[in-house]
Amino acid sequence: MNYAQLAFTDAVKNLQEKLGSRLSYDRMEKRSFVDGLTDSEIDFISDIDSFYIASFGENQYPYIQHRGGPKGFIKVIDKGTIGIVDFTGNRQYITAANISRNPNVSLILLSYPLKARLKIYARAEVVEIDKNPRLYELLKPEAYKHKPEWMLTFKISAYDWNCPQHIVPKYTLEEIEELLKPQKAYIERLEQEIKRLKEI
Repeated sequence: MNYAQLAFTDAVKNLQEKLGSRLSYDRMEKRSFVDGLTDSEIDFISDIDSFYIASFGENQYPYIQHRGGPKGFIKVIDKGTIGIVDFTGNRQYITAANISRNPNVSLILLSYPLKARLKIYARAEVVEIDKNPRLYELLKPEAYKHKPEWMLTFKISAYDWNCPQHIVPKYTLEEIEELLKPQKAYIERLEQEIKRLKEI
């Protein structure tokens, strides 16, 4: 897997050459081969609760859609494949239809708390649940109320970690509550101590 070789088309290389960045990116291309997902990517993917997917339509326009779920709803099937249960949504089916015509997609997995962004090129497939129930058992999120439409699998062609610049940290309510637990425990200890001192 070499993200740079796949991303840097002739037009990209020509523009890099024109603007003076081609030499450094040429070196990056030659040393950026990765044999599948590593533990770092697997841990990151397992903690993500949403991602963005870009597919290409018959209208010759790319289409970008958000997919979300509970943390861990994106499952690592193997070092070169990830997948999700696709929940029933607005029933436009644009992404699924695009994939049926052109399986090449681009994904962005973004962690706002970590200020980290993973870019993935992949070949996507829509998999009917009744055609592969064993895969559904692997992909379905536990303890999460949902209505499944089908499954999406992504055979990874290449991936790369993107620059964290301009990613503003954001936190969910659950993450904020977790961060505040030590402070709340400390306040409770102080309140108990104050109460004890008042009783003396």
